[in-house]
Amino acid sequence: MPRRTATMLASTLMLIALLCAGVFIPVPYAEMSPGPTVNTLGDHDGEPVLQIAGKKTYATSGHLNMTTVRVTSADYRMNLVEAVYGWLAHDNKVVPHETLYPDGKTEEQSTQENAEEFSQSQESAKVAALKQLDVPVKSWVIVSTVVKGSPAEGKLHAGDVIKAVDGTVVKAPADVAKLVTKHKPGQKVRFTVVPAKEQAAAEKEKRTPTKTQDITMTTTTSDDDGEKRAIVGISAGTDHTFPFTIDIKLADVGGPSAGLMFALGIYDKLTPGSLTGGAFVAGTGTIDDAGKVGPIGGIEMKTVGARAKGARYFLTPADNCAAAAKDTPDGLTLIKVGTIQDALGALKDIRSGATADLPKCGK
Repeated sequence: MPRRTATMLASTLMLIALLCAGVFIPVPYAEMSPGPTVNTLGDHDGEPVLQIAGKKTYATSGHLNMTTVRVTSADYRMNLVEAVYGWLAHDNKVVPHETLYPDGKTEEQSTQENAEEFSQSQESAKVAALKQLDVPVKSWVIVSTVVKGSPAEGKLHAGDVIKAVDGTVVKAPADVAKLVTKHKPGQKVRFTVVPAKEQAAAEKEKRTPTKTQDITMTTTTSDDDGEKRAIVGISAGTDHTFPFTIDIKLADVGGPSAGLMFALGIYDKLTPGSLTGGAFVAGTGTIDDAGKVGPIGGIEMKTVGARAKGARYFLTPADNCAAAAKDTPDGLTLIKVGTIQDALGALKDIRSGATADLPKCGK
């Protein structure tokens, strides 16, 4: 066999071997890509995304689209060829696997966490929107979760309302940790709570809860970051009672990043006129009860997905502006927002045509 032919054959075989190896060699990466974008003012799977009962609503127009990111599952193991293709693709992003699934989280754990964050974001969106409308919302501190094997297991339950710790009235979730950590590990702490069943019955009967319980537990030691502080093994959160019904119907979505767009959609439906003036606006951002907008992950994927759907304006959390502005899709204006008030102000400029006044990212 001629030397040139032999060399070409050997090179071809080596290339084939490398390609085969690339298909079978797993790499510690995951992939992000643009996900679905849904108009919070419209329908999804045949029913309105926002459903409000017991309060007058108004016709809306245009779009206030929430955006999402698709990610490979926690159990999926990307191979080298897929990773290289993802790095070269403009609309995808390859990131270390631990970026999306830190601490070795399983698919089930990640899904559960995302569902909880999504549920909390809906509650905060409702509160933020109603506060902008000066509609009173009743709030209280609750037990969100109880850690298995902790001092609180079997004594406190998810949904219990925390009225006081050691006789000191609790006004916010952070108060609970502050009061517990005043103790040393091994010392006793007393919680005054309204049991979840009593709270649910009172809400249904539209009365003030009458049954409270004093529950005493012995604190244990936290292992977080080597700190030796007292804990009882719960996380505290906030629950609310709304003066009318607001339901958000959107399945197969997780995480907290749709909070801002839900809040704006609710506000639009509860106020006369169109918030967008008919424009196609998309956006993202977490939101808290006070209306503060927080950063999210995958901003580059969300702007691409929004523009592909037809968005002209994108409400961008202030802390995400720098990353989003590095590669803005053509025809999309990035608007910096830090609060729901910022977003409402930007929408006013859009519908009035004063787009030169918009607080743009990178400006």
